[in-house]
Amino acid sequence: MRDVAIIGAGFGGLGAALRLSELGADVILCESLKYPGGCASTFTRRKHRFESGATLFSGFGEGQLFQQLIARYKLDVEVDILDPMVELRAPGFTLAVPPDREGFLSRMAALSGADAPRVRAFFKEQERVASALWSLFSDPALLPPFDLRALLRHAGRAPRYLPLLRLIGQPLTHVLARHGLEDARALRVFLDAVCQITVQAAADEVEAPFAMAAMDYYFRGTGHVRGGIGTLAWALVSAIEHNGGEVVMSNPVRAIRRERGAWTLTTRRGEIRARRVVANMLPQGVTRLSGQTSRELDALTSSVEDGWGAAMLYRVLEPGEHLGDHAHHLELVSDASAPFIEGNHVFVSISDAREDRGPDEARTATLSTHVPMKKLRAEPDPGEYIAGVQARMRDTIAQRAPELRARFEMPGSPRTFERFTGRDHGYVGGIPRRVGLHHYTRMWPRPVLPDLYLVGDTVFPGQSTLGTALGGIKLAEFIRV
Repeated sequence: MRDVAIIGAGFGGLGAALRLSELGADVILCESLKYPGGCASTFTRRKHRFESGATLFSGFGEGQLFQQLIARYKLDVEVDILDPMVELRAPGFTLAVPPDREGFLSRMAALSGADAPRVRAFFKEQERVASALWSLFSDPALLPPFDLRALLRHAGRAPRYLPLLRLIGQPLTHVLARHGLEDARALRVFLDAVCQITVQAAADEVEAPFAMAAMDYYFRGTGHVRGGIGTLAWALVSAIEHNGGEVVMSNPVRAIRRERGAWTLTTRRGEIRARRVVANMLPQGVTRLSGQTSRELDALTSSVEDGWGAAMLYRVLEPGEHLGDHAHHLELVSDASAPFIEGNHVFVSISDAREDRGPDEARTATLSTHVPMKKLRAEPDPGEYIAGVQARMRDTIAQRAPELRARFEMPGSPRTFERFTGRDHGYVGGIPRRVGLHHYTRMWPRPVLPDLYLVGDTVFPGQSTLGTALGGIKLAEFIRV
């Protein structure tokens, strides 16, 4: 009888397993793939290594979670802070986002012309909001669930939270209008781009506090993991095993059932009995494995179904000086007046020349765009729809980043993600943070079935590798045995 069985070695599952093993629990983590990380993993095809998703990763700043874990366990993980952090290429302008806030503000003000003073005032308000929220990520004790000490500390910090009050239940565009920035074109393009890849919604529909925190993403310990994010995932596996936890790869969980006050997991390698289960998967997956549902599972499932999948292109790039030597990231926008989805907006992650990504010192790139899953699932020919999205991606890439010439290319789709990550229907990115108070009612860990909890991007704090790992750690502390 195990204390806790964890399904899925995404960063939510890894965070939960690591903290439970530190607390002395008898924990086993089962992963269906032969490598950890889930959607934030590094995989090999045709002898080349690719990031599963195009993204940057945070939590590597001084005192932040991943930096602390690297130091505590002496993990062999190197992180590069990039400059620029990302380059936004849109009609009529290019914005290179540096890793320092003031450098970014100077460049944004220069693009804004007569609006520059109002832009600076907007970002002053944004900084107050972001500072209040990002401090919670640097000090996980301040995240739910709270003990008395944390509640007292929150009471002392109350003035920091006051700027949040008038933003709750408001879209980001209301804040722009208050600053007279409804027509600030470059700013709006930047906001739509950063919100789409972080909190999964455009500026006119996203809940303002989440959006204003997400705008600080590039300045909060964010960078490139040398060799791919899978390097960090494997390092966390070694830390779990060092603490006595067990991690079993290539061991998919095929069913779970509740009997005699505990859970039985049927896996590829046999049955596992555990008092509690932590599922690093979508709510749909829990229903599929257990044959059960609940009010909480139904509510989360409905929220996920309003979300996204990803159309992908994985490229091995033709060499050339035009690529530079360092890892870099691009956001490409074809038409700024159209939604930043379906190939009109493409996020690109390009490997470092110093990394071993394949034969002949090849550079690899992961390119992605959002696709609305409700639309995809209603399509009579989903394959034809995805092929059309990928064709538009190629057009946007040729238009905005012609240097990304492919030696060869592999397409990917939500169906690909479903097959390789086990995420039902290939949903990615978590629950879109559209306007609504429901986001604030789901901050406290609670079981979705008896003694069964979710971690990952569908539960608080949700999006980002850092957010899912923190969520796993906080859950572990909540259910400590």
